[in-house]
Amino acid sequence: MNALAQSRPAALPILRRLLAEGGWGLLGWTAGIAIAITLYIPLFPSMQTPELAGILDSLPPELVRTLGYEDITSGAGYVQATFFGLIGFVLLTIAVVSWGAACTGGAEESGRLELTLAHAVSRIQYAAEAAAALLCRLVALGAVAWLLIRVLDGPAQLDLDPLDLLAGTAAWVSLGLVCGSAAFAVGAGSGRRLWAIAAGAGVAVAGYVIEALANNSDDLGWVRAVSPYAWAYQHTPLADGFDGGGLALLWAASLALLGIGAVALARRDILG
Repeated sequence: MNALAQSRPAALPILRRLLAEGGWGLLGWTAGIAIAITLYIPLFPSMQTPELAGILDSLPPELVRTLGYEDITSGAGYVQATFFGLIGFVLLTIAVVSWGAACTGGAEESGRLELTLAHAVSRIQYAAEAAAALLCRLVALGAVAWLLIRVLDGPAQLDLDPLDLLAGTAAWVSLGLVCGSAAFAVGAGSGRRLWAIAAGAGVAVAGYVIEALANNSDDLGWVRAVSPYAWAYQHTPLADGFDGGGLALLWAASLALLGIGAVALARRDILG
């Protein structure tokens, strides 16, 4: 029995390896998210002043709408504008795009993917477990963000409902997954890390720009239909709770991109 147990391959070897090897990187990004939250969130009480209202009134309305500062005097609006919609979105995008690109295009460029596939690992298995590792890291960042904001909610006088905060965090994580999945798919299809990074970053930037344009023109409201950023935040989850339709779109897009990446990886020649 012992010999049989020793000869049996470990379950989910790619997932386990990617999570173990990326532990320090995940810790670093977790620290970055934590620092951003602890820097921005406690400032909310000091922002509730007539002077701030005057500054906002003096800014061009287009700039206020682009930055999402229309409701910055409420706890939900402040957290959305400063963290989930801006600095947190930037940090999450950089992290997840780099992870998605590294596990497909980066692994192929380094020759590591070819070596892994030579050890009785199918391409579909590799793609599925790499995608699972990507999701696990995202969930970990989301859990840290939710917990820290929840802890600071009282001292910062945000008055956020825990379930609404969970809804906002879920939208943030799901938006990140779309960007990471785009990098994953292009990396799997091209074998190039740089192309994968460009694709993931392009999805993030395009989504943000489309939302900014829609916020400044009633005639362009229809373009939100193709913006992952709008799918995540158009219905203000921090104030109004879960948006099933938006989350469904984000997850459908992510699963489609991951599926495309898996199929592309399965059909291509892998060169070390």
